[in-house]
Amino acid sequence: MENSKIKLILASGSPRRKELLGHLRIPFEIRVKETSEDSDATDPLLFSQEIAERKGQNVLQDLLHTQGGPYLVVSADTIVSLKGRIYGKPRDRSEARTFLTELSGQTHSVFTAVSMHLYFQQTAYKSSFVEETKVTFNKISNDLMERYLDTGDSLDKAGAYGIQGPSLTFVSKVEGDYANVVGFPLARFILEARHFLNPFFPHEDIWSNLF
Repeated sequence: MENSKIKLILASGSPRRKELLGHLRIPFEIRVKETSEDSDATDPLLFSQEIAERKGQNVLQDLLHTQGGPYLVVSADTIVSLKGRIYGKPRDRSEARTFLTELSGQTHSVFTAVSMHLYFQQTAYKSSFVEETKVTFNKISNDLMERYLDTGDSLDKAGAYGIQGPSLTFVSKVEGDYANVVGFPLARFILEARHFLNPFFPHEDIWSNLF
């Protein structure tokens, strides 16, 4: 098995996803390909899944020209949704304030889609899943709002907030996988990846030994 170990590729520049995947203590590389995060999908599940799959596919295409594999490309996309509206990353402070004002005092959903592209024996295979977590905000006072916006934490995150940072001043409840809100549902990923890879490597009992 040593000569055919899977090269794990994280198709994301997110330091949060890097940290979460690092908890597995298996080697992986980071490769990022600029990818459009727009979609015509109105269902948040389908929206996030389409973007995640596109990110992975773009990195996969680059790898096909540079490496022989086998490798597993893992990509993800996180969005926030409230009452049918999809919230991606805000364009600026003003839009961040608008997002947070609409989410204030409400319970919204966070969807993270994870896509896995396996390249094995000259063939590509794909599997994806989407995890949902519910997050409730207290009413955000003007003072808390401006203090949070001053940190700059909102500008590179879906829904204009990061659960692991100063937004905890107004997050009152999380129902579901906390890591999913951070940007990568690690526990679900382990289960899904094992299920996805097992048919290709049925004789390997210890999942981490594949990498």
